[in-house]
Amino acid sequence: MSRRLVPAMMRAAAAVAVMHPGSALAAGGYFAMGYGPIARQMAGATTAVTGDAFAGASNPGKLVFEGNRLDAGLELFMPSRRVERTGSGTPYDFHSISRNSLFLIPEGAYARQVTDRLAWGVTVYGNGGLNTEYADDTGIPGTNANPAACGDAPGNFLLGCGKLGFDLTQLVVAPTVSWRVHPRHGIGIAPLITAQRFKAYGLQAFAPLSAYPGRVSNQGYDLALGLGLRVGWYGEFAPWLSVGAAYATRTFMQDFDKYKGLFAEGSFDVPENFSVGLALRPHAAWLISLDVQRINFAGVNALGNGVLNSLADPLGRPLGSAQGSGFNWRDATTYRAGVAYRWSPRLTLRAGFGYGKRPNDDDINSVSFNMLAPNQLRQVSAGFTWQVGDRHELHGSVGHFLSEKQPYAGPSATAGLGIGGREEIRPHVEMLMLAWSTRY
Repeated sequence: MSRRLVPAMMRAAAAVAVMHPGSALAAGGYFAMGYGPIARQMAGATTAVTGDAFAGASNPGKLVFEGNRLDAGLELFMPSRRVERTGSGTPYDFHSISRNSLFLIPEGAYARQVTDRLAWGVTVYGNGGLNTEYADDTGIPGTNANPAACGDAPGNFLLGCGKLGFDLTQLVVAPTVSWRVHPRHGIGIAPLITAQRFKAYGLQAFAPLSAYPGRVSNQGYDLALGLGLRVGWYGEFAPWLSVGAAYATRTFMQDFDKYKGLFAEGSFDVPENFSVGLALRPHAAWLISLDVQRINFAGVNALGNGVLNSLADPLGRPLGSAQGSGFNWRDATTYRAGVAYRWSPRLTLRAGFGYGKRPNDDDINSVSFNMLAPNQLRQVSAGFTWQVGDRHELHGSVGHFLSEKQPYAGPSATAGLGIGGREEIRPHVEMLMLAWSTRY
């Protein structure tokens, strides 16, 4: 493997990830179902499962058990989102379907075994899920809530004008070092070098509620950088049992200068999170994995603050202040299970299931902002790994977020403006991924 080839491929993956924002819509908020080909096949239940170089995105302690390898994948992500308001008795009773329904999401990882006890590598991956664009409006002139900015334009779904959208992409580069502290135990550390790109438009109605009215909406893309840290441990207690645990600190991000009047405190930090998992091997051909992941969304004001904060008290808690409106997300726990079956020496089949309560409630303090960032409860995935020759592997997977009998819905926060009614969103998501791996 050329020493110049790997850095070039990592730079290319990072560039594509920034130019093509992903959308990881899941019960874990905007965190992806999993990172890397094995996790994509097993619904992310891989804290205690080895098999690719994506340890920097899940559990750095695993890397010293992965050998020398390069993994690269591309996911076709296909979300469909429909929002609707009914029962207000006003022109704002209408529905809209997000135009953004197809994304290409690349990712890559590299691992090198330096000695029997030391390995290093790098993982490049992304988070998203907040990329929506609703182009419909009331069709009636003068129905926006900010005529100073919108003139006589018709109002959109959140009472601004023009297209309504919210686009957040997070790219993480995680250089990783892992030590074998015992023949069957490894620990690891991975700095999380993070870049965020953000754009919002059609939110002119919120400008009068902001501490910085000119920095709320329609400012183009803004970029922020940040740094966090992930640590992990992996242990093999028996040929049939392995256990893993990982913890990621809060990633502190720079402020979005162009949108400091929208986000609480002007920034959008990545919340701290941790996971524990175990993998059972009841037979040489079978593996069963179980994971629990906790994401502390509520610790980030932009995520944890209530939707009504600034609507109810624009002078005391304006948008952009520490107590300004957010998504009203609480801390969330997701449970994952995966299974792998070695069908033949060359073919391994995998599947997974994930479940977690939404980080937000179906109430007036949550619903309206979450029209821009919906969450679903259950996800399933399946896939395969095909051994191509002695060194190469081809991976494929499909994923689906299960539809719910009852849509995410609740009372509209526009009740304070004399509109009200009931809002609901019906998201539908499919995913396809192909990946290639090589060992050397």
